[in-house]
Amino acid sequence: MAIGDFSGRAHLDACPGALQVHTAADGGLARVRVPGGAVSVAQLRELAACADELGSGVIELTSRANVQVRGLGSAPAFAERMAAAGLLPSDTHERVRNIIASPLSGRSGSTLLDVRPLVAALDLALCARPRMAELSGRFLFALDDGTGDVTGLGADVTLVARSRTAWAVLLAGVEAGTIQVADDSAGVTGDPVGVLVAVADAFLDERAAQGGAAWRLSELEDGPARVAARLHLDSAVVSSPTSDPVRTTAAVREPGLVEQRDGRVALEVVVPLGRLSAAQALLLADAAAATGQVGHVVGHVAGQVAGQVAGRAVVAVDGVGGGDEPPSVRLTPWRTVVVPDLTRAQAAIWTPILTQAGLVADPSSPWVGVSACTGRPGCAKSLADVRADAALGAAEAVHERGLLPVHWAGCERRCGRPRGRVVEVVATGRGYRVELDGDSRTCSDMDEVAAAVAVFSAAKTSAPGTSTPETSAAPVPGSPASSAAASSGPTFRGEK
Repeated sequence: MAIGDFSGRAHLDACPGALQVHTAADGGLARVRVPGGAVSVAQLRELAACADELGSGVIELTSRANVQVRGLGSAPAFAERMAAAGLLPSDTHERVRNIIASPLSGRSGSTLLDVRPLVAALDLALCARPRMAELSGRFLFALDDGTGDVTGLGADVTLVARSRTAWAVLLAGVEAGTIQVADDSAGVTGDPVGVLVAVADAFLDERAAQGGAAWRLSELEDGPARVAARLHLDSAVVSSPTSDPVRTTAAVREPGLVEQRDGRVALEVVVPLGRLSAAQALLLADAAAATGQVGHVVGHVAGQVAGQVAGRAVVAVDGVGGGDEPPSVRLTPWRTVVVPDLTRAQAAIWTPILTQAGLVADPSSPWVGVSACTGRPGCAKSLADVRADAALGAAEAVHERGLLPVHWAGCERRCGRPRGRVVEVVATGRGYRVELDGDSRTCSDMDEVAAAVAVFSAAKTSAPGTSTPETSAAPVPGSPASSAAASSGPTFRGEK
């Protein structure tokens, strides 16, 4: 089925939330949106307590930096506690708060524009507009600070910092124009949040015009071009696409210490298969709490941000000045957790503690780049216990993997598959089929699976029509910078 055929979906979006809980084989499954992956120490501790007291004891990290708790016996009790923790600010809009952002924005030296205040402002703007509740639970916003880390993650609309004064606008990965953030001499101020909301409005308008029920912008016929045409943005603020490529970085995220621009470090750890135990979550909260009141974010005070949204004058900043950001962690779409603002002495203390608890800080670990769906027994559709098999095969299968991620799936739906080139290990009921770039090998035992994954993972060069680990976005067809229409990648179920 072609991507465009999905616009005629015959069923409603059943994407779970904290209120719309999915009934899985292992009990209730709730998904909590975490805009930008930012979780305060208090919120992480409450998530751990809820997972332990109400669910299976595990917090699952999703491919959109959201969290899931499975095995819930009392969904209303869970939702009530999430609301009290500030993780459920809107009953009507809870499933549309899908915002991914560069996790080290404002701290990393690669930051061109700090996206943290924009994440908070966009979240408020979405919840303040009744019509935004019509978006599906799969519609995705992305804010890239110029690092290129979230540009290639398949968002419906992405803002990517091109410089300290300009954002590129991508629609389903296709470049549609550039926002000039601020030009004091000309008196021009762009409104990045306003543009993001306008894209969502234009998507809903185009969806209605096509008479379908598309969940994603890429599911519309000629979606990027038609949505771009509906925006009618002020040409003084939004210009045509440029010929300069938008940079994206490698798909595999390596753990370890990252230098911050203020001399401190951020510690990033892999959560094996995205399953964070309540005990591990509490340790991460303790590590973040040790940093104290640090970090500067302009406009992060709720009242100030709300005023900016109401006035439609949100301006990107460079991370200098402003109020204090409380201690927190950053969840990432690669199922890692970042503890920022540590001194080197603190990092030296907490790295071995977190490692001993089962988290991964070593970039050479066989767990780096490995993901899996829920599998048996949690999912009734799964043909295998993929997490157990991934744990058995990880060391052999991916030790020499090169730069490609490996995803284990219990059925053809391939829930939770990362974007881009991925070595896929798909359960067949009689073993596994290992795939990459249209080539596949059928395997009947784990030794054969490990050998096939090792061969495919060593394929570091891109096949025709696929992206390299560092690639660029295509301009909207028909624009001056357009050379070819961007092709859509395969669509997979879920963000697990």
